[in-house]
Amino acid sequence: MITTTLWFILAGPLALAAIGLVPVSTAATLRLARGAALATLATALAMPLVILWNGPLHTGNGVPGFGLWFDVLTAVMFLLVAFVGTIVVIYSRNYMDGDPGHARFTRLLCVTLAAVLILILSGNLIQFALAWVATSLGLNRLLLFYPNRPAAILAARKKFLASRLGDLCLLAAILLIYNSFHSFDYAAIFAAAKAATSTPALAAAGVLTALAALLKSAQVPLHGWLTEVMETPTPVSALLHAGIINAGGFLLLRFADILLLSPPALYLLAIIGGFTALFASVVMLTQTSIKLSLAWSTIAQMGFMLLQCGLGAWSAALLHILAHSLYKAHAFLSSGSVIDIARASWSPSPGGQPHPARMGIAVGLVLAITLLVSTLFGVTPFEQPGVFALGTIMLLGLTHLIAQSIDERPNTVVIIRTLALAALVATGWFALQAGIARVMATTLPATAPPSGPLILVIALLVVLGFAAVTILQSTFARANTTPRVRALYVHVSNGFYVNTIANRLVLRLWPTRTPIR
Repeated sequence: MITTTLWFILAGPLALAAIGLVPVSTAATLRLARGAALATLATALAMPLVILWNGPLHTGNGVPGFGLWFDVLTAVMFLLVAFVGTIVVIYSRNYMDGDPGHARFTRLLCVTLAAVLILILSGNLIQFALAWVATSLGLNRLLLFYPNRPAAILAARKKFLASRLGDLCLLAAILLIYNSFHSFDYAAIFAAAKAATSTPALAAAGVLTALAALLKSAQVPLHGWLTEVMETPTPVSALLHAGIINAGGFLLLRFADILLLSPPALYLLAIIGGFTALFASVVMLTQTSIKLSLAWSTIAQMGFMLLQCGLGAWSAALLHILAHSLYKAHAFLSSGSVIDIARASWSPSPGGQPHPARMGIAVGLVLAITLLVSTLFGVTPFEQPGVFALGTIMLLGLTHLIAQSIDERPNTVVIIRTLALAALVATGWFALQAGIARVMATTLPATAPPSGPLILVIALLVVLGFAAVTILQSTFARANTTPRVRALYVHVSNGFYVNTIANRLVLRLWPTRTPIR
C-alpha cells in the first residue's frame, strides 16, 4: 500500500519529465503540460491527508540509489512547488503565444519543474544529488532560451560556474555523510544523526552543505547572476524566484539534524545570510527597474532565510520560504501591471513638516511592541534569536505608518489605532510561527541556536542594521542634495560593483563572442 501511494505521488513529476523529453506538436505539448501540472497539483492537495492517515512514508523499492521520502516537510514543499509550477505553466500558455519556440519553452519548463519535484521527493542522497544537478541544468537551458542575447549568455555562464561549485560542495558533503553513517538512505542517516555527536567529518559535511546552499541561493559575493536573468521570459523568473531559488533552503531544512552537529556551518549561514540580507535590502531601495528591484529583494529574502537557519529557527525559515514564494510569484507575473497598481493605491502624504526624530521614535515603538508580543508567545531574543530577529525586521515595515501618525499635528486616537494595528500584526506573525512550529514538530528540530554570544551578537547587529536602514530611507530623500550623498547613491545602486568585478572575471575565464553591452 505504501509503495503504491508513493509511486502515485511520483506519477505527476514523471509525466512532466516525459512531456519535456518527448517532442510532439505544439498544441499537444501545451495540452499535456497543463494536464500534467493540474494532476500533480491535485495529488499534492491530497497527500497531506495521506500523511495524517498513515504518517511519514518512505521506500527504497529495492533499487540502489533510489528512494522516496514523504513527510510533513515534503508535503508542504511539494504542494508549494506544484501550485507555483501549475500557475506558471498556465500563465506561460498565453504569455508565449506566437513565439516560434513556444513548444520548446514548455518542454524545458516541464523538465525543470519535474526535477524540482523529484528533488523534494528524494529519499536517497544519490537521487537528491542527481535531481539537484538536473534542476540547475534545466534552469540554465531556460536562461538561454534566447541564445543570441549577450546579457543572457553572461548571466547563464555565471550561474553555471556558481552551480558547479555548489555541486562539488554538495557531492563532497554526501561522501562525508556516507563515510560517517555508511548509508545513502534518509531513514538510516536521520536516525543515526539524531543519536550522533559532532565529529570533524560531520562538521566538515555541515560546512560543505551550508556552502552548497549559499551558492544555490545567490548569496554575496556570487549573487550577481540573479540580477541579470531578465533576458529570459517572465514565467522563468517567476519559477526561479518563487521555486528553484528555494532549493538551498530546502537542502538546509532536510539535513537540519546534520547541520546541528556542525556549529561552524550555522555560524557561516548566520554571518553570510545576515550580511547578504542587509546588503541586498539597501541596494534594492535604489533600483528603478521593477524586475531588478524584485531580484535584489529575492537575494535579501534568501539571506533572511539562511540567517534563520543559522540561528536555529528552522520552522521560521520554512514559513519564510512559503510566504516569499507566493508573494514573489505574484509580483513577477503581475509586474507588467505595476503602474496601474501604484496609481490605484496612491494616498496623500501627511500634513505638516515631519519631526526630525519621529522615525527614531517609531523604530523604538516597533522594537517595544515586538518584544512585548514575542514575550507573550514565549519567544525571547536569548532563547530564539532567529524568530525574534525576523519578527522585528518584518514589523520595521510598519515604521513609516507609525511615524506618519506622529506628525506635527498628532492625534491620540490615530496613534493608539496605529500602535494597536502594529500589535495585531505582531500577534499574527508570532501566532503563525507558533503554528508552523507545532505542525513541523515531528519533522524539523526545535528552535535551538548554537551556544555562545556570537549568535546573539549577529542577531542584534542585523536588527540594528535594518533599524538604521529604515531611518536612513526616510531621510535620504531630503539629504540627497550634497555631492557625497549623490555619489553614495550611485555606488549603492550599482551594488558597490561586486557584480562588475565578477563579470570581468567570468569574461576572462569564459569570453563571449558578442560584446556585452
